[in-house]
Parts: sequence; C-alpha cells; structure tokens
Amino acid sequence: MLKYIATTYNRNGVKSKLTIPQTTNCVNFFIKKADNTDSQTQIFYACVDEFWRKEDKYDHLNSKQHYRNVEWKRVTPDKRNTWLTEGLHAEFDSFIPMGNKAMKAAKGVATDVIFKTYSLGVSTNRDVWVYNFNQDVLSENVHRMIENYNAEVDRWQRQDNPGINIDDFVMSDSEKIKWSSGLKQKLMSGQAAEFSNVKVRQSLYRPFTKSNLFFDRIMNQAVSLFPLIFPIPETETENRVIIVSDHGFRSEFSTLMANLIPDLHTLSTSDGFQCFPFYIYDEDGTNRRENITDWALAQFRTHYEDDTITKWDIFHYNYGLLHHPDYREKYEANLKRDLPHIPFATDFRGFAEAGARLANLHVTYESQPEYAKLKFVQTPDTPLDWCVEKMKLSKDKTSLIYNNFLTLSGIPPKVFDYRLGTRSALEWVVDQYRVKIDKRSGIVNDPNRADDPQYIVKLIAKVITVSLETVDIINQLPTLK
Repeated sequence: MLKYIATTYNRNGVKSKLTIPQTTNCVNFFIKKADNTDSQTQIFYACVDEFWRKEDKYDHLNSKQHYRNVEWKRVTPDKRNTWLTEGLHAEFDSFIPMGNKAMKAAKGVATDVIFKTYSLGVSTNRDVWVYNFNQDVLSENVHRMIENYNAEVDRWQRQDNPGINIDDFVMSDSEKIKWSSGLKQKLMSGQAAEFSNVKVRQSLYRPFTKSNLFFDRIMNQAVSLFPLIFPIPETETENRVIIVSDHGFRSEFSTLMANLIPDLHTLSTSDGFQCFPFYIYDEDGTNRRENITDWALAQFRTHYEDDTITKWDIFHYNYGLLHHPDYREKYEANLKRDLPHIPFATDFRGFAEAGARLANLHVTYESQPEYAKLKFVQTPDTPLDWCVEKMKLSKDKTSLIYNNFLTLSGIPPKVFDYRLGTRSALEWVVDQYRVKIDKRSGIVNDPNRADDPQYIVKLIAKVITVSLETVDIINQLPTLK
C-alpha cells in the first residue's frame, strides 16, 4: 500500500485540524498488492510547503505527472500510530503526565498523573455579547439578547411545522442576537435563558486583560468544568489554574497562571488552552478538594526523599518547569502531540521556588510596582486626557503612543522577551486595551474607566515590571537535568 497524505497530518505527525493553518488538500494513492501474502504494509509520505497557495500545489502536481516521480519518504508508525515522529523524544513518555483523558474520566482514586482533572477555557461563540470591560454595558447587551432569545424559544414551541429548518426559522438580526449551532440546539430543546447579576463574573480574557463575563450555560457555548473550578467569586481568592497550550497548538507553547475564569483562547486567538486547577469544588462552592493526586505527591516525595514536599510545591514546580526554555525547545514536537509530561529535575526546590515567584507575579500583576524608568512625554498645548482609543508602539518598540496627549518612552527591549503565544505580554495589553465597535451588532467595548482614569497607563507600567522580572526568573531557572 502506498499513501500520499499532504495535509491530514502536520509536520509533526499530529492528526489535528488545529495544526493546519490553511484550507487543506489531500491526495491518497492506494496500491493493491500483487499477491495475497501477509507482507508488511508500507507507508510513504510526501508534503509540500504548508504556506503554498492553491496554484502552487496544482503546478507541483502537474509537474510530477506520475506518482513514481514524487520524492517519497518511507515512514514507520510508532506504537501510538503516529507516522511522522521527527523531533519527538521517547523519554517524554516516561515523564509523569500533568493529566490525561483516562484518569479525567475515571471514578475513584487517580494514579499515573499529577492532576486528576483539567478543563478547556470557557468558549462563548459570542464574545462581543457576553464579554465587556463595562459591567453596565455588558448587562444591557445580555438583557437584550436574552429577551430576543426567549422570544424565539416561545415562537419555536408554538410553531406547528415539524419539518422546518432551524436555520430558516430563527431571527437573523445581528443587532439583536448572535446565533451559534449550540444556541440553536438549546432553543430547539426549549431551554429558556435567565439573567442574574451573580452570573456576571470577572474573567481573564487575554494575558493581563480582565473583562466582565456573563457566565451562563445557555449564553456560553461551553462553560467546560469551570462551574467546579471557580463556582462562586469567593473561590477566586484561594484557587489558581495553570493554563497551558493544548496539543496541536500553532503558535509558541505558552503557560500562564490565573485566579479567574479564563477564555478558551486566553493566550492565543488561534489555539485552545487546557487549565489545571489546584482545587475542585461542588457548584455551590462547597466541598473543596485538592486536584493534585495523592499518587503524585507520593511519587515526588519518594523520588526526592523529602516528606516535606507539599501539593502546592508540586503545583509551583510544574509552573516553573513549564517556563524552562530548554524544556519547551527540546520537547516542542511532543507538546504538540500531548499535554505536558513533567520530568523529575535535579533541583526540585529551585523550580518550585521559581514557580511560586512566577505565580505570584502573574496572578497579582495589578499589585506590582510600576516601572520607574518609564518616561511620560506630554504633547505641548494638548489638554490632559487619560483615555485611549488605540495605542501604538513605535517601530523600534522603545516608545508607546498612548494617545494624542501622551507618549510613553524608555521601554527596555527585554520586555519583549516575555512572550505568550503570538505576542509579548506588553503587546497583548496594547492590542486589547482599545475601543472596539463590533460592525455587525454595533456593540461598543471601551476599556477606559471613569472611576479610575489612569488604570491603563498604570497597567502598562506594571506589565513592564512583570515582564522584566519574569525574564529574570526564567534566565535564573536551574539547569534542566
């Protein structure tokens, strides 16, 4: 058997739509054996540049004319039936998984993993409607959408045409509601929505960007397990989650810690992220239990011959190690195929202490000191104004045009070494803290705060501090052995 598969698998052999950035094309050749012998089936693979245009691919195929003219590479699947194993390191599988689907689904005591359960971030499919910097604007938007949604539920239940297509039935006014397949299914099942102020929660929408979220099973496409992770606001003071790139990520592997409900695309708009919490609760906020397994605690204590190791130590050890550049670089291909597996590094305490420092820095970023060397350059004869419309970095990234009144200069280059997904931390803030007007709905999302006019300019100075200290901590991490 001979196969040509160009884009079903990415260059790392990961079968995932998330890893393919363009519309996919695939050509398969199957060659029947001349006899009925049980000889080993052979697989051959060839691919073209993943950024080629459609015309380039057609020209390439036309130039070959025959499958024998293609430059094939013989591939041998590994024990997990992955065809393309280039870049994979076998020892990765011997490390302890942070989590896996089998233990997540299993009842009772979990073994062979560090965390019993984990969850994707919240997916709304209608961010414009259920996220907003301004809580009053958010409430108004959601009230309006729920009113229109419930009217459609009622209208659906009263209609007497069983064969009608739901897509043809629902109101398609983008200024009144944003539909998704999930919301249409909820309508068909007769689920009515209800507004409540307790459903308005703080969320980590993007790195160092908090937003108000209407947290609701009907108006959100999927809340995942977050009703068990941050069931009530009070749990935000004690619980934390380690956010990591899900397998099949396109941008750089990233991690961040949060004490708020995170969005599905917290660290990159092109990737999904899995979240590993320290605590799990019942939905009313009671029955708190630790999510790190007793099995993992025993493994770490035994390996390091240290009975003083705690689950918080292990939690921070994970966070510190996931920042190590050597770990990310060496196991990049493995991380695209699997959730992180954690090795026993020589210096446990070094990683645990660094992870704790990083955790505190990232979770309490609003309480960090402002970068003292940032210079405020005011435009002459321009009225004082702290509001932003859209900020912009200078070409050399040493200055930030805040608005017509103010430019911030003296940004150190090292700030941009702290990256999360496709951007540095500072670039995420610049991108997110701007006035956005959704073209379809007309909804305005304004980050400026009437009760704290200087919040954004102070946030910039604090994120610069966080970035510099993060880079210093990462550069001082113990050797990965």
